Amino acid sequence: MKAAFLPDRGVIKVSGDDARRFLDGIVTTNVNLVRPGLARFGALLTPQGKIVADFLITEASGGQGGGFLLDCAKALSKPLADRFGIYKLRAKVGVENLSDALGVLAVWDGEPAMKPDLAFADPRNEKLGWRILVPEDLAQKAAAAIGAELVESSIYESHRIACGVPRGGMDFIYNDAFPHEANMDRLHGVDFEKGCYVGQEVVSRMEHRGTARTRIIKIRVDGSAPEIGATIVAGEKPVGVMGSSANGIGLALLRIDRVGDALDANLPLSAGGIPLSVADPADVRSAPDKAHA
Repeated sequence: MKAAFLPDRGVIKVSGDDARRFLDGIVTTNVNLVRPGLARFGALLTPQGKIVADFLITEASGGQGGGFLLDCAKALSKPLADRFGIYKLRAKVGVENLSDALGVLAVWDGEPAMKPDLAFADPRNEKLGWRILVPEDLAQKAAAAIGAELVESSIYESHRIACGVPRGGMDFIYNDAFPHEANMDRLHGVDFEKGCYVGQEVVSRMEHRGTARTRIIKIRVDGSAPEIGATIVAGEKPVGVMGSSANGIGLALLRIDRVGDALDANLPLSAGGIPLSVADPADVRSAPDKAHA
C-alpha cells in the first residue's frame, strides 16, 4: 500500500448552524449525504454552469470541531473561501482557509490498517483509494500508522492518470469547463435529483439533452508525451487538447463525435507529431452507463 502527501491540495472549513443547508444550496453534490468518515465529490459552478472549483467534501465529527472540510486545489482555496463568503449573506456560516495547517494524504493499493481521524474513501473511483486530512509534518507518521509506504506525489499522479480521473488546471480549465466535460457526472460529482444549486439549469439541460460532445478521455501515447495544452489532430483536423500523462497513458479533452468519426475513417491521432490512440474506443463511440450520485 502506498501513500503520498499532495502538495497541490488545500483544505477549507465551512461550519456553523446553517453550514449543511448553505453548502447544499450552492454545490453540485448532495451535502445531506455527507457524514464523518464519508465524503462526496462536487463542485461550485458559475451561473453559466462552468466549474469554479471541484472538491471532495467530508464532515468533521464533534470531537474534531465539527463542520465540513473541503479537499480542493490549494491554488483555489483562498478564492473559493472568498466566494463562499460572498454567497453566505446572513446565513450562520463561518468559512476558514486551513490550507497552511492541514493538507491531504492520498492512500491507495490497499486498505488502511486503521482509519485515522478525517479519513475517507475517495468517492470518485474506488481505485483511487483513500484520503486523510493531515498536517504535512505528520504525513510520515500517518502513513506508518496505516501500514503504508510514503512515496512521492508524482507516483500518485501516475496512479490518478491510470484511473482516468482528471485534475483541474491540467486536464480541464477552471471557469471554462462544464461538469460533463470533466466527467463529473461519471465520477459521482453531480446529483441530478437534488434541488437547485448555482448553475443547475445548464447542467440539467446538458444531461437531459445529451449535448456533452466534449469529454476527457484516456489515451495511449506512443513515445514522449506531448505537452499539456498541445492540440490533438485527426489527420489534420483539430479534435482536442492534451492533458496530463505518465507512463504511456494520458488524458485528453476530446470532441468525441469528431474522434469517433476519425476512428471509423482510420485516421491517426497525434499531437505535436507524436502518435496517440484512444485507450478504449467505446469511450468515444457510445456513452457508457452513467453512475449518477
